[in-house]
Amino acid sequence: MKKYLLFIILLVFFPLSNIFAEQTYDLVIDEHSFELKYELNGDVIAMALDQELTSLLIGIENTKDSTFTIDLPNEMIRSVDNAFAVLVNGLEVDYEILSDNNSSHLEFFVPSGTEEIEIIGTFVIPEFPFGLVLIFGTIMTVVCLVTRRSGSNFI
Repeated sequence: MKKYLLFIILLVFFPLSNIFAEQTYDLVIDEHSFELKYELNGDVIAMALDQELTSLLIGIENTKDSTFTIDLPNEMIRSVDNAFAVLVNGLEVDYEILSDNNSSHLEFFVPSGTEEIEIIGTFVIPEFPFGLVLIFGTIMTVVCLVTRRSGSNFI
């Protein structure tokens, strides 16, 4: 009877659901807004998308040994054949992944004291559309050919 009473008191004053409750982070990139769902026994300070490195940077603090899970929309970041690279404090770690047409669900271990997580993909938004590059290249080629044939100098 005393064990049950102690268990009930612990659940009332220290609910485990608050530690591992799913949380969200609103990430705004240009005109795009993404609601990232995650679970962590710690605090997320900030998230940012690095377009040059095609990665998601996550700053965290007050972490305890736990599993970090995050849902990543494919329109924000994705990887060919789900071959992401996950770095925890600069060291690559193993991860589990579940994906569908809309998102990838990553899960990996985060040790106590972790401050930075980097998830590297193949593509991130906003990508410069290839069609615009092709159109721009065609226009520049036409302009160069016209100026050569007409003998015009812009200088």
